[in-house]
Amino acid sequence: MENERLQRGTARLNEVDGNAGKNVIASLEGIAPDVGRYIIEFAFGDVYCRDGLSLQEREMITIVSLLTAGGCEPQLEVHINASLNVGISPDKIIETFIQCIPYTGFPKVLNAVGVARKVFKDRNISPALQGAK
Repeated sequence: MENERLQRGTARLNEVDGNAGKNVIASLEGIAPDVGRYIIEFAFGDVYCRDGLSLQEREMITIVSLLTAGGCEPQLEVHINASLNVGISPDKIIETFIQCIPYTGFPKVLNAVGVARKVFKDRNISPALQGAK
């Protein structure tokens, strides 16, 4: 069962996060390898493999949770990349952040937009900037 969770979690982590996920796990090897195993087995092997939500819905929830928590910019960067990997558009990511302004405030949203700017620049993409309607 445990090996199955590890295999299932590794496959889902690679599907969603790609190299960024591998880098997170590798960064934990010399100091907290169990945390890496928990990420793979529990977060990706159990939670991310559940039925009921699409990978896009899971990533939208994840980036909003990280924005709301604040101080999670490195993890937010990984999950903005993951959001793009699973097909969420840059516009939808920014719109999701805008939706958070009334509930979490401008500072946390500005921090998240700054992380998105970096990710979009690194990937050479940009939102369409439709603006308010």
